[in-house]
Amino acid sequence: MKNLLGLLCLLIASSQVLAQANDRGEVYAPVPALVRGVVNGAPPSDAIILFDGTHLDAWNRTADDTAARWLIEDGAITVQRGAGTIKTKQSFGDIQLHIEWRPSDIIQGRGQGRGNSGVFLHSLYEVQVLDSWENETYVNGQAGSIYKQQAPLVNASKPPGQWQSFDIIFKAPVFNETGVLAAPAYVTVLQNGVLVLNHFEILGATFTETPEYTSRCGPYSQEERIQDCSGKMPITLQDHGQSVSFRNIWVREL
Repeated sequence: MKNLLGLLCLLIASSQVLAQANDRGEVYAPVPALVRGVVNGAPPSDAIILFDGTHLDAWNRTADDTAARWLIEDGAITVQRGAGTIKTKQSFGDIQLHIEWRPSDIIQGRGQGRGNSGVFLHSLYEVQVLDSWENETYVNGQAGSIYKQQAPLVNASKPPGQWQSFDIIFKAPVFNETGVLAAPAYVTVLQNGVLVLNHFEILGATFTETPEYTSRCGPYSQEERIQDCSGKMPITLQDHGQSVSFRNIWVREL
């Protein structure tokens, strides 16, 4: 009997050790969803298409929520000076964003006046678009920077007139129910396949006098709190008055 109890204790102990080992090692559930990756430039199978070269149905003007009026030609959209900045109709939180862009091959102006636009995450945090090929400007304002917050690790820009790409991983900021910042936003950016921002902690909105986070969570109606505390906001593309084109825009919600 004593030997039987000893064997039973040994089996129980072994099963506990095995369970702990499984907790630390092999895991079988939940099974990740099957997603087809990028094939010949086509977006992943779970991507939300924001621009496929044919229409701007996913976008509105930021000024008045009317239809976006940028020029569509040869599978690309081009900033129409004075047509205004545009934003996605859909709002997003944590995302993987792919966007391709091209400054005009006609070199006009210099510094911030040459091929200037921007990709605004949450409509607040700008990843700078600029013709940064042999174009001197402040480094935290060149292509691939978080505007006036963080310079890119390297200048990965191509000559004007060539298509370039951003692949952006964005972790949205988190606010508590009273609107106090609980966790800042983070961003990782690859420009033309080169890492230019590595999990940078965004300091706040890029067009306030000093970077700061603001939220309307808290002393508002329940409907407003649901909208403003959802952690989701549109993506914005800037009309800076210069000729910049975009194509193949898609996003994956994380």
